[in-house]
Amino acid sequence: MGENSLGELISFLDGLPEPRIVMNAEYRIVAANAAYVRDFGGGQAITGRTCYEVSHHFDVPCDQAGESCPLKQTQKSGVPQRVLHLHHTPRGEEHVAVETTPIRDENGLVVYFVETMKVVRQASGRPAAQGLVGRSPAFVGMLEKVLRVANSNAAVLLQGETGTGKELVARAIHEASARADGPFVAVDCAGMTETLFESELFGYEKGAFTGATHRKQGLVEAASGGTLFLDEIGELPLVLQVKLLRLLETATYRRVGGLDWLPADFRLVVATHRDLRAMVQAESFRRDLYFRINTFPVHTPALHERAEDIPLLAASLLERVDRIAGRTFTPAALAWLSSRRYEGNIRELRNLIERATLLADGDLIDLPPLDEMADDPPPLSALTDDAFHVEQLVTLDTLERRYLAWAKRRDGLDAAELAARLGVSQRTLYRKLQEVKGS
Repeated sequence: MGENSLGELISFLDGLPEPRIVMNAEYRIVAANAAYVRDFGGGQAITGRTCYEVSHHFDVPCDQAGESCPLKQTQKSGVPQRVLHLHHTPRGEEHVAVETTPIRDENGLVVYFVETMKVVRQASGRPAAQGLVGRSPAFVGMLEKVLRVANSNAAVLLQGETGTGKELVARAIHEASARADGPFVAVDCAGMTETLFESELFGYEKGAFTGATHRKQGLVEAASGGTLFLDEIGELPLVLQVKLLRLLETATYRRVGGLDWLPADFRLVVATHRDLRAMVQAESFRRDLYFRINTFPVHTPALHERAEDIPLLAASLLERVDRIAGRTFTPAALAWLSSRRYEGNIRELRNLIERATLLADGDLIDLPPLDEMADDPPPLSALTDDAFHVEQLVTLDTLERRYLAWAKRRDGLDAAELAARLGVSQRTLYRKLQEVKGS
């Protein structure tokens, strides 16, 4: 590619709305369009610097710093590659979807690479007042799947524990899709009766029943051109699953009291905390509906799967719920929050932080108000001295010997009762105790 051709490419890219850069095989930025300079430049010169220094503040290429490198992948494959990275921007670290495309000369040789950037506005790698927050491998892996499926029309099944932010993930899918300008309509399937389901989803005609004084638009119609999010779909009774399946299979519906079949136009995202596969086996969830909604499954990780995100989430949640602006946690408070197990996940973490903000005075939130408002049993360190516990990982044989020695010391248990409690015969118990004695 000659200088004239390169100039034409740069001029073309400059007119595009997405941030883009042109690089050579040595990772050096040859040119950046106006959108990139605006969104990522931060008032500094871009041309002539390496992409990894600008985006990551690295001294070496991404692949040498433990990151996936789209340029390296494109060099090897010869085709465009996409990755999700955390980039330094003038606004702080943000999740950025990067697509690298090879540019060939008249002889078919790759001479340059064009990288297109898209900031994931619904997710942040720093404390944020709203949206998804995280930077752990589990969170980034989920976000990568979200970005992969967002631009298709495939049905998405979000599965994860209660309180893991499934509706926020659904909104992120919607906002990153081609339907982003359309409506996002959320429906809670829990507690839905047959009459309520039909009137809410499909709407009704005037006079369809007593009290129907006017035609009502249903949520399916309200979601036209956008996304329909069905939350807790595992709570839907079998009789309503049939009606939902018909809607999805035919892409048509009829208002209650109406005669005409109307076309449905929405992107489907559903969510549940239940094991739908097990429900299918138990025949409490229709097999055909399960496979209809499970086109693209996405797991929303629990907090214990992304514990390294807890300080980041805590700072974000504090900003959202605190009545006093600008307060922060002490290191001890953050360490305590990070060491806990949250059955209610982000929802439980938010509640705990909001309670503590109401008790805390001053500019810092320390451990006492958090500890006081926690509503779960004490950690293992608070157990009584005679409780059985181990301080570090040991072999199973060692664990069994220690446990038997501890159990034998318990007061009031004769050999027969101890054997019964342990679920073994007295002969087996005697043999194992002899092994303990001899070890």
